[in-house]
Amino acid sequence: MTSSRSAPRFLRAALVAVPFLVASSGCATASPAAAPASAEASAAPSAKAAQAPLTAGDARQFTQRVNDELKRLWTKQATAEWIKSTYITDDTERNAATVNEEVMAYLSQAITEAARFKDVQGLDADSARMLHLLRVSSPLPAPNAADKRAELATIAAKLEGLYGKGKYCGPDGKGACKDLGELSDVLAKSRDYNALLDAWVGWHAVAPPMRPLYERMVELSNEGAREIGFQDTGALWRSSYDMSPEDFEKEAQRLWGQVKPLYDELHCYVRARLAKQYGEDKVPAGKAIPAHLLGNMWAQEWNNVYALVEPYQGQPSLDVSAELQAQKYDAVRMVKQGEAFFTSLGLKALPETFWQRSQFTKPRDREVVCHASAWDVTYDNDLRVKMCIKPVEEDLVTIHHELGHDYYYTYYHTLPVLYQQGANDGFHEAIGDAITLSITPSYLKQVGLLKKVPEGDKGLINLQMKDAMEKVAFLPFGLLVDQWRWEVLSGRVKPTDYNASWWALREKYQGVRAPVARSEKDFDPGAKYHVPANVPYTRYFLARILQFQFHRSLCQAAGFKGPLHECSIYGNKDAGKRLAAMLEMGASKPWPEALEALTGQRQMDASAILEYFTPLRGWLQKQNQGQKCGW
Repeated sequence: MTSSRSAPRFLRAALVAVPFLVASSGCATASPAAAPASAEASAAPSAKAAQAPLTAGDARQFTQRVNDELKRLWTKQATAEWIKSTYITDDTERNAATVNEEVMAYLSQAITEAARFKDVQGLDADSARMLHLLRVSSPLPAPNAADKRAELATIAAKLEGLYGKGKYCGPDGKGACKDLGELSDVLAKSRDYNALLDAWVGWHAVAPPMRPLYERMVELSNEGAREIGFQDTGALWRSSYDMSPEDFEKEAQRLWGQVKPLYDELHCYVRARLAKQYGEDKVPAGKAIPAHLLGNMWAQEWNNVYALVEPYQGQPSLDVSAELQAQKYDAVRMVKQGEAFFTSLGLKALPETFWQRSQFTKPRDREVVCHASAWDVTYDNDLRVKMCIKPVEEDLVTIHHELGHDYYYTYYHTLPVLYQQGANDGFHEAIGDAITLSITPSYLKQVGLLKKVPEGDKGLINLQMKDAMEKVAFLPFGLLVDQWRWEVLSGRVKPTDYNASWWALREKYQGVRAPVARSEKDFDPGAKYHVPANVPYTRYFLARILQFQFHRSLCQAAGFKGPLHECSIYGNKDAGKRLAAMLEMGASKPWPEALEALTGQRQMDASAILEYFTPLRGWLQKQNQGQKCGW
């Protein structure tokens, strides 16, 4: 998710697919165990039980039963999702929809039953914690009615399928068809304004067919959320952070307020450089930047236009991709390099099944979802990654990010399945990224992927600019995706205003605008994977904050005394012990306790990201003198 420190550390976010609960999901070989009774029968209480006074002992028995049933069902679901993602056909979509419907049915019944324990006195801490986690466990809550559950499961599968199969075949539909990866390459590499615009418009054209499906998904999931006691699905999502939905919204805005000045300074500098490249008529001062000029389909990270904004030319090359290719790194060797960082901290090696079952490269014979993701398919250490790895630095760093998920899984996989998730979902995303902050030029030189370490202030500013073009540039996008969905799910934004609201938020937070006129015939949110796939997104914003907070604390545990941006914990067992202590907690305690175990703090804090970028921020402030900043 980040790029290594030596080269562009700002890679495209390697985001994890979340079918219905945990940060990632995967698949496994079929379980030989016989299937138990139906999901609904497993969860539904008998009439006699419904009338009897409930006790703390009943709650313990209930949570044990739910853990057992969910482990079986989520394994079955993860298997179907893995097959659908690695072999996209109508059949695999239909199969996944059927399994997802079964999971929805079970969760709907189990969550309803869990609500009956709300007023039971004397609950032990584990029972109370598990009942809460169960109640917020489904990002796509299903209505109780069987026909509506089936409809919702079908819509969810169709939406993700439309995204995965999306292609652009030219303005007349008769050209060579390009998928998202190929169109993203145009955005990343071309400096032709019109070619960039064609690729951007082309990909966004895959989304309008999603619009009626998405509108119906909102209706159905909100109905499911209300049936289990939430105002809407967005309120359910925000309730998973061990605070009220309203308090969490305020917390997200507080964190954004801490980092916004740094983002504004970066935006001002980058816009001025883009104006030099494309002309002030296309990139005027004091206005939002056209979305197709920032090197990424969603303008969420800007590392691909680093060459246009590089502070100092002629510094030593930080081209890790060239070294990977020159040394003939293949996909497996790249993953081994990522694993080696974790094991250097004293963490365990990945299981042999990881190497046998992962998808490392894109198959030639079928459609797959190349979007990088990490999996524990059986919730029992069946670790995998699903990627289409190329020998480039972006993928090397993405591997570290995905292995961060897998190492979280392996350290908590012995816990009850309701605890097999991050302390909050931002934790899951932040682990691997905190590790990548230790991929410093010195480390890369040590492992032979960098010939010379940059020296002096010029090399440092170049390096920090590379980092900021990914880390800092992403922050407002990471926040606004769910800001849009929270407003849609609450009804504050009506279907007639979906697209207008999307671009209003993108301009407000990112200072980015649509490059051509858009209307409600478009559905530009659907061009971003996490919207049709119904994956909550605030986790990625939190992860960008937490990774620096984690990194600072791990560096302190390692005894590092220098500037934060120079620290690498590679090879430090003390830092590894601190990390493992937090990982093994999973979600068994509220996230402030897990945060305290790693950092000694109980509040998320963005001051570490400001500390990390202190040299760059001072430089940007000098460069922006006399510029018309803001938008």
